[in-house]
Amino acid sequence: MTGRTEKMTGARAIIECLHREGVDTIFGYPGGQVLPIYDALYDSKIRHVLVRHEQSAAHAADGYARATGKVGVCLATSGPGATNLVTGIATAYMDSIPIVALTGQVPLSMIGNDAFQEANITGITMPITKHNYLIQDANDIPRIMKEAFHIASTGRPGPVLIDIPKDMTTEMIDFHYPETVKLRSYNPTYEGNIQQIKKAAEEIKRSSKPVIYAGGGVISANASGLLQAFAEKVQAPVTTTLTGMGTFPVGHPLFLGMLGMHGTKYANYAIQESDLIIAVGARFDDRVTGKIKSFATNAKIIHIDVDPAEISKNVHVDIPIVGNAKRVLEDLLKYVDKAPTDDWLEKIAHWKRSYPLYYVGGKENIKPQYIIEQIHDACKDAIIVTEVGQHQMWAAQYFRFSEPRTFISSGGLGTMGFGFPAAIGAKIAKPDRVVFDISGDGSFQMSSQELATVVQENIPVIIAIFNNGYLGMVRQWQELFFDKRYSYTCIRDSVDFVKLAEAYGALGLRVKQPSEVRPAIEQAIASGRPTLIDFWIECEENVSPMVPAGAAINEILDLERKV
Repeated sequence: MTGRTEKMTGARAIIECLHREGVDTIFGYPGGQVLPIYDALYDSKIRHVLVRHEQSAAHAADGYARATGKVGVCLATSGPGATNLVTGIATAYMDSIPIVALTGQVPLSMIGNDAFQEANITGITMPITKHNYLIQDANDIPRIMKEAFHIASTGRPGPVLIDIPKDMTTEMIDFHYPETVKLRSYNPTYEGNIQQIKKAAEEIKRSSKPVIYAGGGVISANASGLLQAFAEKVQAPVTTTLTGMGTFPVGHPLFLGMLGMHGTKYANYAIQESDLIIAVGARFDDRVTGKIKSFATNAKIIHIDVDPAEISKNVHVDIPIVGNAKRVLEDLLKYVDKAPTDDWLEKIAHWKRSYPLYYVGGKENIKPQYIIEQIHDACKDAIIVTEVGQHQMWAAQYFRFSEPRTFISSGGLGTMGFGFPAAIGAKIAKPDRVVFDISGDGSFQMSSQELATVVQENIPVIIAIFNNGYLGMVRQWQELFFDKRYSYTCIRDSVDFVKLAEAYGALGLRVKQPSEVRPAIEQAIASGRPTLIDFWIECEENVSPMVPAGAAINEILDLERKV
């Protein structure tokens, strides 16, 4: 520990710990049990962003973390304030995003008495946090804060919650901040086993049909450059998960696009015909694998992951390598050579020509894919944040991402209402980048109150609403599998989004014709203001291609309308 100590309250100690961890922004909402923390925050240089719902605080911290790789921080009061963070914490947990959530709690002596605004938030969040704490001694605050940031950001990243009884924030302590963290039960493995790495290299050299399958773990490990170098040396094609988008340039000749339920046909065909899958920082979730028994039945699998719990969890792995993706790829590059893939790459090129992503352009109605293409052409280096639904898939399919941390989306939990507050976090993290929230008219209404936040804080996020009058992805499933019985998915004419934006003081634009799409995008970018664009798209446009639930990933439906 450092030799210097200073007397201060627990609340001030919390703020000082945040300073020591390099925190520059907190997303939060005040309440009775965190008033001492807010009072200490009043004199701090840390920026506090007042969201209008605690769930948005967690999502904004998440977006900040995804855009930067740093730990995002959110703060809420006890009881309902803390429970409102739960969906955001679960979202971060499913996608392995480092956030620290600070929650207020009733005084220690009142815990368990059903006190006003009391909730057992450590018990509630135990399954959805990497670790959580209840502070029972104010002197433990510096140690716990140091450990929380360490746990959140190391190994497989994830959310950590610290529950802080109010009396712990008012007690005086001798503050000293630990220089290091020593946790006997927590020692992530970073270096891959060299024998396993050599074994993998030999398998790669023999493979004639390899596919590299990359996930969000590559981005977390800052290993995107190494992944590209590895793919180019081996001459193996690369496909990514939804959360892995951006880790490999879309325009690269070895890139197959996203795989899985709404992936490209050629990515899915390649996986199914491959003789070797090299999985890096991915977890073989059901949206990727489809029917497990039919997944890549002729392929051996090399799985590189920092979390040993993911190895062989969903599919059998032939060569497991536990370690940080960046360090393992560094070592693997020393041993691999070009694989005999010339015929394989030629076949994949044929699939790309035969089964491209496409849509039939509308002369009168706006096609959502066209909007994504126009956003890309107007601002190629934009950070794209999405809600969850059809628009999310169109963004992943049609925006040509060229670098990591430019596609931010809820993958594992699929959280509607995530995009707008996450875009707030991303824009604060990257103020010089244009940030778009690609949204549906359903998802946006789950966090539309944050228009007040972006206006008050002058955060020029651009919200692009794909307004089709439906809960679009659910409607698509009802069309395909429930005989078009659109049970409670029609939300047409539920709100005038332009008036809503204007009511909050944001710029609102409505676009009904294809010719108006690009000018509206350019106006939004040039305005420098929080802007909402209400794009009226075709009501029954479907995401295509699509693999039905329970089918093999090469059993693909082509849903693009021909008329």
